[in-house]
Amino acid sequence: MSQMLLADVQKVVVDAHEGRRSLKDVVVKEAVEAAVAALDAGRVRVAEKTADGWHVNTWVKQAIILYFAIRGLEPMEAGFLKFYDKIPVKTDLEAAGIRVVPPGVARYGAFLEPGTILMPGYVNIGAYVGRGTMIDTWATVGSCAQVGRDVHLSGGVGIGGVLEPPAARPVVIEDGAFIGSRCVIVEGVVVEREAVLGASVVLTGSTPIVDVTGSEPVTTKGRIPARAVVIPGVMNKSFPAGVFGVPCALVIGRRKASTDRKTSLNEVLRTFNVPV
Repeated sequence: MSQMLLADVQKVVVDAHEGRRSLKDVVVKEAVEAAVAALDAGRVRVAEKTADGWHVNTWVKQAIILYFAIRGLEPMEAGFLKFYDKIPVKTDLEAAGIRVVPPGVARYGAFLEPGTILMPGYVNIGAYVGRGTMIDTWATVGSCAQVGRDVHLSGGVGIGGVLEPPAARPVVIEDGAFIGSRCVIVEGVVVEREAVLGASVVLTGSTPIVDVTGSEPVTTKGRIPARAVVIPGVMNKSFPAGVFGVPCALVIGRRKASTDRKTSLNEVLRTFNVPV
């Protein structure tokens, strides 16, 4: 990581973000550039899964914020495409083992593992995408989002970015999940491994997630359980003007763990008639 040790980079970034060092300091610039280069290469991540859940590396998000501050706008080119921005697109895709279909764009500071396929979609700085994942046409992976391995983000999926505040958890899509067309997932929601979201499910931090597989509904927020099968729903809510339907997500079943992912996914889509 440049000539600075990771611990030194972290300390300089935190000090600069909290105003204890000037952004004009050459050492600050070197530390921020080193941090984002490490992000781009997958040597550090915005968030990592631990035994206690997803841990946010706050200082890495601080480095991204500072990176925007120290960079100026400049003309950029990627093949025949021209841009005017602060952050370039990723390069050396062939060497990285990443397939990118024009005009798909992954921004510098995002990391895509070898074997990732990016159709004409977009991956923002700070995002991490695991191998074998398909980012389908016009799907977007927002800043700092963490997408696991063998995930399918169908056409038009919107994975929201969570850059600020730095301590806030990003959106997380764990290994093997299937996200149907036009789903929107924002505000640090976690979709656990091998879950299946039908088309047009919208998940925010406050969206009720209602498990209707038992004799009584069970409502939670912010997390889709592993292997859950989810479709969009509506629940009644009282307002001063009357009772109106508000969006929710309905857990209608579970994907079997006894078969491989592909077989289990196909069976789920048929059994529950889930639109994707």
